[in-house]
Amino acid sequence: MSTLETNAIGKYSGNNVSVDDALNLKSYDTTARDALTSVAGDMIYNSTTSVPEYYDGTEWKVMKDYPALVVSYLIIGGGGGGGNSHGGGGGAGGYRNSYASETSGRNSSTETPLTLVRNTNYTTVIGGGGPIITSGTDTIFATVTSKGGSRGASTSGTDAESNKGSGGGADRDDTGGSAGTAGQGSDGGSGRAANLNAGGGGGAGSAGGSATASTGGNGGNGLSSSITGSAVTRAGGGGGGAWNDAGSTQGNGGSGGGGRSGTGPGAVNTGSGGGGNTNGNGAATAGGSGVVILRYSNDFTISQSGLTLTTATVGDDKVTTITAGTGTVSFS
Repeated sequence: MSTLETNAIGKYSGNNVSVDDALNLKSYDTTARDALTSVAGDMIYNSTTSVPEYYDGTEWKVMKDYPALVVSYLIIGGGGGGGNSHGGGGGAGGYRNSYASETSGRNSSTETPLTLVRNTNYTTVIGGGGPIITSGTDTIFATVTSKGGSRGASTSGTDAESNKGSGGGADRDDTGGSAGTAGQGSDGGSGRAANLNAGGGGGAGSAGGSATASTGGNGGNGLSSSITGSAVTRAGGGGGGAWNDAGSTQGNGGSGGGGRSGTGPGAVNTGSGGGGNTNGNGAATAGGSGVVILRYSNDFTISQSGLTLTTATVGDDKVTTITAGTGTVSFS
């Protein structure tokens, strides 16, 4: 049997390297590394990040075994605007959640987190809240789309829209309301023709309330998520309008940022619906913009183009909240 032999590399002062010994790369922190005059193929140990790196001729690259890039998400579409003439409240944007075992829209099951690829651009769009009598627009991240919420119905003949995130409330004649989309949002509330009230818009979790003899329907309540590290409720439906006579009451917005009838818009970056018009006591209001929230291992670093985002560290994870723009994100 032949004998395996090793050949020693010559030893030089200040660069003692041998195939029979451990290879010890020169150590630099990030600041010192960036001050080097480097050429393609140079290798160092980065003492700031505790990983070996090599220079590819343009930038330093990490030599590291990465875990799978699994991204949990909360993606909410823009909320719908409220309706005019004692109109219905706007529906909340679609609510899709894959974090932990939390509830997704319309009180549906948690979705499956995404498994993504490093150094790949993923399309991201933050849906806008709808102005009055206008539905919200879709929020998109990678392969996931959360639909914008429906506008509230108006007695001028403008109905709430179907095939949206959550349904918009009916008008004072109890017509024109719409249903939400399975897995994203609930239905708009009904109106009450006899007393000229209107229903509330559907929240992501619960349906919009129905108008009573003297009160516009309340917006449906939103859903709570702890994806950012603390529990926050988002995506409330807008409150329905009411006839401005003695004893009548405007509908309240649902929990999570829904707009009250004639008073306030849906809260920004919650996908909440706007409130319906109350005759002589407040115009209809707009829906709130949507949001994308991503949670992933802190082994990765996110970058973006065309977007507004912030990133925080929560335990062993990073949480990135994207609040505006149309663009791309990638992970390295």
